Amino acid sequence: MEYTFSNKMAALKPSAIREIFKSLTDPTIISFAAGNPAPESFPVEALAEISADIFANASTTALQYSITEGYPPLRQAVAERQKARFGIGRDGDMTIITTGGQQGIELCCKVLCNEGDVVLCENPSFIGALNAFRSLGAKPVGIPLRPEGGIDPADLEAALDANPNAKLLYLIPTFQNPAGSTTDEATRRRIYDICRRRGMIILEDNPYGELRFAGEDVPTLKSMDEDGIVVYCSSFSKILSAGMRVGFVVAPEAIAQKMVVAKQVEDVHTNIFFQMLCHRYITEHDLDAHIAGIRDLYRRKCNLMLSALDEHLPKSITYTRPEGGLFIWCTLPDGVDAPAFIQRALAEKVAVVPGATFNADETAPSQSFRLNYSTPSDDQIIEGVKRLGKVAKEML
Repeated sequence: MEYTFSNKMAALKPSAIREIFKSLTDPTIISFAAGNPAPESFPVEALAEISADIFANASTTALQYSITEGYPPLRQAVAERQKARFGIGRDGDMTIITTGGQQGIELCCKVLCNEGDVVLCENPSFIGALNAFRSLGAKPVGIPLRPEGGIDPADLEAALDANPNAKLLYLIPTFQNPAGSTTDEATRRRIYDICRRRGMIILEDNPYGELRFAGEDVPTLKSMDEDGIVVYCSSFSKILSAGMRVGFVVAPEAIAQKMVVAKQVEDVHTNIFFQMLCHRYITEHDLDAHIAGIRDLYRRKCNLMLSALDEHLPKSITYTRPEGGLFIWCTLPDGVDAPAFIQRALAEKVAVVPGATFNADETAPSQSFRLNYSTPSDDQIIEGVKRLGKVAKEML
């Protein structure tokens, strides 16, 4: 039997990151390819106690159908915390709970874009978002990231002129994935002003914003939103548990309500037990203290990896020095065969993610690769970077 797939799915490729995971069954491979939070960041004991209490005293609520918008106490707690922490949420905004931040990205595109519409985005950008756009028939068009972080507002103007069917601007302004860089406040304000003038909706993805371990916080685009043009997407994946798949969106109510309708046909609602678990943790425990511990952990691990890179990589290989998040972006000098470098690294039992994976244009090459420091152990970070240095010195 030959199968004919839909036009939306026929050309869609599996995530290279997920495919790399399949090759990591060999326990001798050191993986810098993941984007997972550190296992030691999970508050296991507290979650176990809350879980037992939920099943003992609120099992029907936890196991029954619920409303698509999300568990009401969690929605309220999220809205209050985002207002206090990030200045997010004004009259006319609505908070809904999603199945991870990924669903929020997909729902936003689904309700705002038609097939053939363009989604402008940073280049490189998050592969999960790029594939979400592609799966809905939208076309990602990349705007180059500057070395210092963020897109150039002049490039945004040019991209808008060149793509009159652009419906959405997707950005990860803080600790960008994959580059690890951050857009400064002045650039954010210029981007917001351009989109306001030109009637462009901004999808601000901020899964890493609470993981700052150096430097000063930068206001979110959503906190600047006086005109109802920013859809803000985040989650508890990096600060509580990735496997719980609890995310949220703060958006103008008209957009959020349409996202609710779209969500009803996807999963009816996000897992209610995990929503209850998340609510109980953030209201009964000191979430800020918990996040402070994660920041300390990632500060140490990031500095360890940067020190190892400084020691073992040739100076011709450049890399970002992030102030938070999970990733370091490395770039090989021109003339080096980047795919061959990545394959030789894997032969040395070190897995990294090729930069081309994150390009809006799937056919474009890249001299870069992404490293993750949150998941590997300290010993793996040191040994893995040594092996990368060995490959680099052989090839350069």
